[in-house]
Amino acid sequence: MSQPAHPHTGAQSVVSPGVVKRKALELGFHKVGIAAIPAQPSAAEGDAREALQRWLEQGFQADMGWMANAKRQNIRQIMPAARSVICLALNYYTPQVRPEGAEYAKISRYGWGRDYHRVMQPRLKQLVGWLCEQSEEGGDPIQARPYADTGPVQDKFWAQQAGLGWIAKNGNLITREYGSWVFLAEVITNLELAADLPHTAHCGSCTRCIEACPTAAIRSPGVVDANRCIAYHTIENRDPDLPTDIAPHLQGWVAGCDICQDVCPWNQRFAQVTNVEDFQPYPGNVAPRLQDLAQISDAAWNQQFPASALRRIKPAMLRRNARANLRSTDAAPSVSPAVEG
Repeated sequence: MSQPAHPHTGAQSVVSPGVVKRKALELGFHKVGIAAIPAQPSAAEGDAREALQRWLEQGFQADMGWMANAKRQNIRQIMPAARSVICLALNYYTPQVRPEGAEYAKISRYGWGRDYHRVMQPRLKQLVGWLCEQSEEGGDPIQARPYADTGPVQDKFWAQQAGLGWIAKNGNLITREYGSWVFLAEVITNLELAADLPHTAHCGSCTRCIEACPTAAIRSPGVVDANRCIAYHTIENRDPDLPTDIAPHLQGWVAGCDICQDVCPWNQRFAQVTNVEDFQPYPGNVAPRLQDLAQISDAAWNQQFPASALRRIKPAMLRRNARANLRSTDAAPSVSPAVEG
């Protein structure tokens, strides 16, 4: 892939990497690291690009066509003058425990509380605004572009390059301090900042996540097939019915899936309760009942999931997911039609 033709000179400022990190932590982020964007892709970046291309060629993205955006394979297409990626992580873990019982629906922990986009974006906006104020008089203006799962950025790759953690066998980024219970964000900038060392991997010979997946979605370490992933089907799949080889194995999940995270030793040993109050669960998100969600009306859905990342799962999808669980477990009698509106 051709590279932008420009000399490798970025904006200069009086701000140092240490000052940038202190500001990010002051704004409420829990981890921050910096990765350099060289004029030509590094060997690690090339390997990540090739891995993404192989994943796409195997069709593992399912219907997520946006994963093929060329900018995802070359961050310089997002910002030709980019010189650094400021990578950020926010811990979202809360200690509530789901109840046992086939009558309960399971919602992924990331969706228990307020929509993470709404929590992260104000922090990102403040960080970008502060960065842009650091331009030296008469120098090139500082450019800074924020993303929080909102653009074609290989966020886990860059987070590992910035030293935040490592990409685990289930495809998630694991941090030493918080496990994988973190949301990721980044600011791409033309500032040349001294980079942190990339993080090394520490999964070792552990294969618990691979063995625990009930649909065998983890094809090989770090390679997840969305076509077999419960999280994909409960959140992204818009079809009226779930695939017949997936529906019987939902194990109660109606919104995402935490199985591979729940069995991870790093998560079991190092999870810390977040200090972000917005991530505390909304009422009903920890222990909803399948029967209730299978019949939830559009109006009740709108009331139960305010300012929630779960709003991506439309009412008909949520009913579909709950009913698929009920059919697979025979946990309840036939479900009456939902009342729309």
